[in-house]
Amino acid sequence: MTDQTAAAPRAVKAERHATLRRLLGTPTGAVASLVVAAFVIAALAAPLVAPYDPNAIDPINRMQGPSAAHWLGTDQLGRDLLSRIVFGTRTALYIALTGTGAALGVGMAMGMIAGLGGKILDSALVLLNDSIKSLPLVLFALALVTIYGASVPALIVIIAISMAPGYFRVVRNQVLVLNNADFIVAAQSMGASRLRLAATHMLPNLIGPILVLIAMDIPAVIGIESGLSFLGQGIQPPQSSWGNMLSEGYTYVRQAPHIAIAAGLPIVLSTIAFTFLGETLRDALDPRRAVRT
Repeated sequence: MTDQTAAAPRAVKAERHATLRRLLGTPTGAVASLVVAAFVIAALAAPLVAPYDPNAIDPINRMQGPSAAHWLGTDQLGRDLLSRIVFGTRTALYIALTGTGAALGVGMAMGMIAGLGGKILDSALVLLNDSIKSLPLVLFALALVTIYGASVPALIVIIAISMAPGYFRVVRNQVLVLNNADFIVAAQSMGASRLRLAATHMLPNLIGPILVLIAMDIPAVIGIESGLSFLGQGIQPPQSSWGNMLSEGYTYVRQAPHIAIAAGLPIVLSTIAFTFLGETLRDALDPRRAVRT
């Protein structure tokens, strides 16, 4: 019994290492992981990475193209674009991770309740989440921003409400499948409560699908934040945001096209990197792929 107990953590650790090897063993996974890691490092160490104060105004050097002093050039106020992009990375990832985390918490709780609750409760929660999912995202976001004002908390609430139905669906479907699994039936026969079933037996089996969904949702969240900021309903100047930088670049696109290009580049790169990371992570966590390899 002791040997079996000691072998379980080793098996879990070995499986994690195998998943990591499958993730980084493909060019797509390796490059996507490297780009995502670069964004995370830039966000965490923004004051050290950024060469200038992102809000420092230099009217003499306004709308200058890329140079040795300013690698990506300057904007209409003479602010260094690279520094603003670095601090914009912190803003984008903070909102993406916070909003996605809130959506995960709400969606997972409702999914567990729906999967373990009765048929009436399940039907009510499915109807609620389907109703939220059917709302036009842009109009819904603009309506909430109009009511509560443009702020970071408002953006997080918008993201949490709009993204929660996706996590609800994944968690509910997985719970319904696991309800008929032999180890769940055995735990129930031994008197395990629903709370214990959810926390001890079901939650570990949900980690893989949830990680994939998070990686796939982060680009969508970045797009929501950037789109609202572009429309002037998200992050407000002078705080750095890819969306408001893109809006400013669009205003001066004829005089200084490099501003819009510099602001749009991180949006494109982050979207592609997180999407490819999610797809590669999905393949790495696929048991059938693990058997083949």
